[in-house]
Formats: sequence, structure tokens, C-alpha cells
Amino acid sequence: MPRIEFLESAAGRAKAVEAPEGGALVDICDLHYAPVPFSCRSATCATCHVMIERGEELLEPPAAEERELLALIRAPKGTRLACQAVVKAGPGLVRLRPYE
Repeated sequence: MPRIEFLESAAGRAKAVEAPEGGALVDICDLHYAPVPFSCRSATCATCHVMIERGEELLEPPAAEERELLALIRAPKGTRLACQAVVKAGPGLVRLRPYE
């Protein structure tokens, strides 16, 4: 069962949730009122740009739209768009925070 920890900042408090089936990160964020900002929800604005501090391997690889926007904004390795990321089902921990 994936556990997802949402950090409010690099040194901030965390909110932890269980996501037994995995799924779209945006849906998990909505369901649990996670501290991740969203705007367009379609990989066009990068408002939901997050740093994956742990568990990147528990996310599906980015699709073309996400890769294109991450390249456009020159995103560092280890970051994703929460509106596009998909959490795999299975055990593990994903720790993320808004990209600053």
C-alpha cells in the first residue's frame, strides 16, 4: 500500500495519506486536501510542480505532455507535475513537496 507524505516546504510539516490502489496524484491530493497547489490540471502551467524527495520509482514514468512542460521550464531531475503523475499500486513511500 503506497503511503504518500506531502511536505508543506523543505523544512515544513508533513501530511501522510495511504493510497492503497495508487492512482492519479491529482485525485489523491484532492481527496485528502494535500498541500499542493493546482491551477490548470492539464500540464500547461506548472503550478503543481513538486520535488519528489523519496519514492520516485513508485510513480509511473512521465507521459509526453509532462516531459515537454518539464523540459520547457528546465525542471531539475527529481521533479514532477502533480497533475500528471500517477502513483503505482503496491508498498512503499512517496515523499514530495512543492518545488520552491
